[in-house]
Amino acid sequence: MRGIIIINFVKKIFNFSNQIPDKHSEPTLYPRAEHCISRSQISENALKVLYRLNKAGFDAYLVGGCVRDLLLGREPKDFDVATNASPEEVKATFRNCRLIGRRFRLAHVHFGREIIEVATFRGSEEKESDDQQTDTEGRLLRDNVFGTLEEDVWRRDFTVNALYYNIKDYSVVDYAGGMQDHQAGLIRLIGDPLTRYREDPVRMLRAVRFAVKLGFTLHEDTAKPIGVNASLLASIPPARLFDETLKLFLSGYGVQTFEMLRHYDLFAMLFPDTDQALADEEHEFPRMFLIRALQNSDNRLAEDKSVTPYFLFAALLWEPFTQEVVRLKEEGQNDSVAYQNAANTVLSRQVKVTSIPKRITQSLREVWLLQSRFESRKGARPYRLLAHPRFRAAYDFLLLRADAGGADPSLAEWWTSFQNASEAEQKQMTSSGNARRGKRRTKRHSAPRSASNP
Repeated sequence: MRGIIIINFVKKIFNFSNQIPDKHSEPTLYPRAEHCISRSQISENALKVLYRLNKAGFDAYLVGGCVRDLLLGREPKDFDVATNASPEEVKATFRNCRLIGRRFRLAHVHFGREIIEVATFRGSEEKESDDQQTDTEGRLLRDNVFGTLEEDVWRRDFTVNALYYNIKDYSVVDYAGGMQDHQAGLIRLIGDPLTRYREDPVRMLRAVRFAVKLGFTLHEDTAKPIGVNASLLASIPPARLFDETLKLFLSGYGVQTFEMLRHYDLFAMLFPDTDQALADEEHEFPRMFLIRALQNSDNRLAEDKSVTPYFLFAALLWEPFTQEVVRLKEEGQNDSVAYQNAANTVLSRQVKVTSIPKRITQSLREVWLLQSRFESRKGARPYRLLAHPRFRAAYDFLLLRADAGGADPSLAEWWTSFQNASEAEQKQMTSSGNARRGKRRTKRHSAPRSASNP
């Protein structure tokens, strides 16, 4: 123990942050006095799991994002536990436990609506096992190898996610230099970056997401291979890429995420048609519209409001859709048919990349198709549009288009006035003499709440 204390002292004095300790290094232990994590910040149910596993004779640690966030003074969304107990032993310890997973068995301990995820330490990659399989490119297919705490560290992705909070003495255990990277604001892969990206290309997306979310910088070794290996994402199932896309753009940092994904050529792997549309730098609207839409979503999330995925995807795919409409109309298709066929074409291509569920594609399709109906402002048509279930979302979409220069501002103003007007005023606005003037009312009305989540 005395030797470990001396090693810890040397590490902290000289701050070896330029390289990750090797697998045979002793861990750096940060006692309670040297970190800011308090049990008062930890979920009571997570503490119950930790203490009960300890009482049953097992080791148990908080690990991953919850430790990282606690060190930043943030409230973790979830609390994950790592232990040397097998999934079956965890299940035997908790009556409210369910085992899940095929690639790697996990235990979910249920406390009402809160679930504490408990994972058995993963074994070393060098362990021979029929349960560990990779494809020809090195991507992990199955990984059911259990191991020790020391081995578990080197199976995790980033150093700041490989910090372990020990409930026995309230210390933070650091094998990979994660605490130093945490203090330096660095996202750094554990192990050889190229190998780790080939094992699981989604790590490139995770690197971007964590860097943006935490306000950290990608370490040079972690960032350098991303652009040239972005194409590896083509091997990832579309359903998984859809889930990762939601995490990327619905975390409250959509604008920064979009810019960083484009910088590393990752956006093109998620939205190839949109990326191609953005390549035309002579037309600023596509990019400005996306920025406005993403900022709108970020603002709602900052206000603790929800954002619907269909609105997000409608914005992300709007430019490819409008370009396809123009092409089909030039071929002679009328407006209605062109809109329908353009939606079919764009969505059929996109779902091959990110498997957007039908419930989402149906809603975003309605938002798109309603845009042309805003042009009709006389007779009974405005009333029918106002009663449409997707009117609110389509109206918000119109506001974004107008704000970015892609729609007539007077059109957006007319619809803002119309939905707030009295019955008599609406009748006057939709009469043949006034319907197309875009006349503003003398009294200014505030726009309805944002319909990103109508």
